[in-house]
Amino acid sequence: MAKTKTVFLCTNCGNESMKWMGKCPACGEWNTLVEEHIKQDKKEDRKLGFIKQSEPVKIEEISGSDSEQRIVSDDNEFNRVLGGGIVKGSIVLVGGEPGIGKSTLMLQIAIALNDLKVLYVSGEESRSQIKMRYDRIKKNTSDNLFLLNETDIDIIFDEIKKLNPDILIIDSIQTIYNTSFESSAGSIMQIRECTAAFQQYAKSSQVPVFLIGHITKDGTIAGPKILEHIVDTVIMFEGERNYGYRILRTIKNRFGSASELGMYFMQQSGLVQVNNPSEVLLSNNTENLSGISIGATIEGMRPIIVEVQALVGTSAFGAPQRTTTGFDVRRLNMLLAVLEKRCNFKLSAKDVFLNIAGGIRIDDPAIDLAVVSAVLSSAVDMPLNHDYCFAGEIGLAGEVRPVTHIEKRISEAEKIGFNKMIISGHGIKKLDIRGTNIEIIGLNRIDEVFRYLFG
Repeated sequence: MAKTKTVFLCTNCGNESMKWMGKCPACGEWNTLVEEHIKQDKKEDRKLGFIKQSEPVKIEEISGSDSEQRIVSDDNEFNRVLGGGIVKGSIVLVGGEPGIGKSTLMLQIAIALNDLKVLYVSGEESRSQIKMRYDRIKKNTSDNLFLLNETDIDIIFDEIKKLNPDILIIDSIQTIYNTSFESSAGSIMQIRECTAAFQQYAKSSQVPVFLIGHITKDGTIAGPKILEHIVDTVIMFEGERNYGYRILRTIKNRFGSASELGMYFMQQSGLVQVNNPSEVLLSNNTENLSGISIGATIEGMRPIIVEVQALVGTSAFGAPQRTTTGFDVRRLNMLLAVLEKRCNFKLSAKDVFLNIAGGIRIDDPAIDLAVVSAVLSSAVDMPLNHDYCFAGEIGLAGEVRPVTHIEKRISEAEKIGFNKMIISGHGIKKLDIRGTNIEIIGLNRIDEVFRYLFG
């Protein structure tokens, strides 16, 4: 009989300990150690015959083409999020809520790459289920797409050696298991070891590997944090249940920007690319309603125009409510404190509700000016002019601070049809806005913004 070894793994960082402790010695989290059993006579490590022993080489002898070779798909949004295309030998982790469309997205990518041999390994769905989805979303037949229903990693690698695919998709990593470990599929040990095996395969064979992963209740990718350190790229598929729009956001990327964003619209026939998110996120409401402003934000290198909605009302309870959708509630509290201190607006006894229309989440501080303008508009119950677009960060002293990529924001606002852009007055003379017809208004303080908008 094979001897077993008992270890305790941290569910947060993946640290291995020989005994249970209340606090993980590596990351400091409490009650995160779980017991795992490992067989002492492990199998030969998946017998990957194509793995070659690496040798040291001079860095000057490495060509640029060897360091980053990309496969460009027909999906421009997917290419943008990955930094320009699929890098050969990369391993990509795709996360998202159940039913958000992760499998549909990866199946569409596999169908689009018809010139390459793609192996789609599914441990969650049967062949008939995937075939039904394939028939629903396919635009043309795919002769190079192969499907494998298997969860044993040794059998998967045996089939990989027979087929020798150009791209490998694993759906999902939580269902794959290694028989060398007694724990069930989805445990910390199984996820970590199986991911490491696929990383070894990707780097040695130069085959891109996509891993679909589950997420926890708080929205983070399930498994230890070390899982995100192993892979090259982490992308999250987000979206609200009540909206048809889906957002593909980069969390980590070793081959490009780590803040890119792609947008899709979910239909019966699959995911449709949204090439101009600004037009989608604006409601095109022509009525004069208070509490609505338009802000220019940047996601990665992509300018996006969003609609900010605010509602200020008298609090019916002792403690006023501060509720946000798509915006940080702590930053909203800071902006409200600035308004009360610098503009003498008594908002401490008011309920304030803020919403970024379209289901998108904004972390760009340049949206501060649009948020403040929407709150002021609702507080005084006066609508803002439809011609205005805002881009500026608000400081604690009430100053309007300049933001990055202002030329891109101005160009996007003009393209959508806005006639006036309110930005920070600091450094406005250095702007290169030749050829633009939009009127640039520079204001330096938040009280100046109030007087300009509402007299």
